[in-house]
Amino acid sequence: MSMSMGMSTETGWGDASALLAAAGVEENTGYYRGFTADDERAVLSVAMTIQAAWAANDADAFAGVFAENGSLLMRDEQLTSREQIRTFMAALFAGSHKGARVKGWPVEVQFLSDTAAMFVTEGGVVMPGEDTVSDANLIRAMWVVRKAGEKLELVSHQSSPIKS
Repeated sequence: MSMSMGMSTETGWGDASALLAAAGVEENTGYYRGFTADDERAVLSVAMTIQAAWAANDADAFAGVFAENGSLLMRDEQLTSREQIRTFMAALFAGSHKGARVKGWPVEVQFLSDTAAMFVTEGGVVMPGEDTVSDANLIRAMWVVRKAGEKLELVSHQSSPIKS
């Protein structure tokens, strides 16, 4: 495996710093919290890449993290392809969520096989003009990631509101 693509022969999932650099995303080492093993950090780089795409309101970068047949369940919208995800996020970023970003943190990471992992995050959408996630926008999300050659792909992302 090539180190230039972010994958490493030392860990099965790659090097988080290299994966993020390849995506043009600045690594936030505080994001990992207690999940600091190399493979955990690599898998969590997927969430950091999604957060960066939100911060830039970049639907192409957001959708590009997903597998071609990736699934996104957001609110009542079930999207089942990278193109559907791109179209939905472009409309969201141009409309009600223009200038919004997401903030979150991992609460669980599990490796299901050599090529499949899932993790759970808590956080939510920070609307324009706000500094934190409001109670109304607080969510828990489940992410399913697969290793596809030298790339990590988001297969499924589902978020659910957390009622306070």
